[in-house]
Amino acid sequence: MTEKSKKRAERALARHGNVAAKGRLRSILGILGKALVVVVVSTLTVTGISAYQLTQELGRRQIHLTMIDGKEVKIPDLKGPLNILLVGSDTREGTGNGVFGTETSNLADVIILLHIAADRKSAVGLSFPRDLMVSWPACPSTTGGPGYYAQSLGQINATIANGGPGCTLLTVEQLTGLKIPFLAMIDFNGVIELSNSIGGVEVCVAEDINDSYTNTYLKAGLHNLQGLQALQFLRTRHGVGDGSDLSRISNQQVYMTALVRKLKNKDILNNPVMLYSLAQAAARNMKLSNTLSDPSVMVAVADALKSIPMKKITFLQLPVNYMTGENAGRVEPDLEKAQVLFDKLINDEPLVLGKVQNTGEGSVVAPTPSATPKPTKTSTAKPTPKPTPTETITPLPDWAKGTNAATTTCSKGQ
Repeated sequence: MTEKSKKRAERALARHGNVAAKGRLRSILGILGKALVVVVVSTLTVTGISAYQLTQELGRRQIHLTMIDGKEVKIPDLKGPLNILLVGSDTREGTGNGVFGTETSNLADVIILLHIAADRKSAVGLSFPRDLMVSWPACPSTTGGPGYYAQSLGQINATIANGGPGCTLLTVEQLTGLKIPFLAMIDFNGVIELSNSIGGVEVCVAEDINDSYTNTYLKAGLHNLQGLQALQFLRTRHGVGDGSDLSRISNQQVYMTALVRKLKNKDILNNPVMLYSLAQAAARNMKLSNTLSDPSVMVAVADALKSIPMKKITFLQLPVNYMTGENAGRVEPDLEKAQVLFDKLINDEPLVLGKVQNTGEGSVVAPTPSATPKPTKTSTAKPTPKPTPTETITPLPDWAKGTNAATTTCSKGQ
């Protein structure tokens, strides 16, 4: 065989070798491709079933919101500002074993208005004291009757007995001048399950808390609160501050700001698995308005919150004055100060606290740990970067009580 023939034979062998390798590669890719298709289809099927089950569960427990004239509240433009009323009910129904006491009342003991700005750059949670005395609007009946008459003065947490939590929502609407199309109500079991679903919340306690009313006993320091312990912490008022409901609000803000920090730092709002776990816990333990129980709306709310910086997620107390006479021990709105907050909410303006914060009677700002000075390094001169333009926001007056999610606060015992 000539040299030329040998080279032709070698090239032929090489070509045949390449063809065999490509054939094996195509076979492997084909198998992987089919496996990938199976995984994707299975995932979509499971997700579809899960979403269906979630929708069914939410639908069974939903609250149908109606306006004062009886017309059903519609889902608003989800790209605009979002107003959601969060109600914590003290009902013991379904809790079993009398672990939370034997009271038969059903009161709206936690009332928080959550406002998310349209530009998704700020949010505020405004707390209303449970013993706040306000006028009640006429509320539609939840049982098909004629409804409930307006009342000139009554305690806000009792509005839930006049037409359910929807009446509490109408009362807050009347007081603030805002339209609130979304409502979420949670009971004792719900607080326990939601805290369990995220693995607890770490709170700071500045002074020992000893409250025999709620069995809350915590030493000064950091505590990861989960389950029943989280509920007890949120319920305590005799163990913090001056023992008033205003102290309980500022203590609850210790928990809520810590909760926001965990949601943001652990990137839970961007984690579909964790979000679904939270949604399942909510579906089992919360009652949502018909406007909020659609999973797509829930996702839109979570999406609206995830990009807001923590320093612009503000928690505030409604400004109040203590009453005298037959209503001694209760509070009424300080209308001049409260209107400042209401106007900002109506105009969708950010509510941001100043550098010095008045956190309220039941908490204090955590001390800043002293930083260890680092050795100075000699470096070559670099061009000064152009300053980034900052948004100018007028902080709230000094009388505003509250904190923000970027600030760690600690419970203050009695």
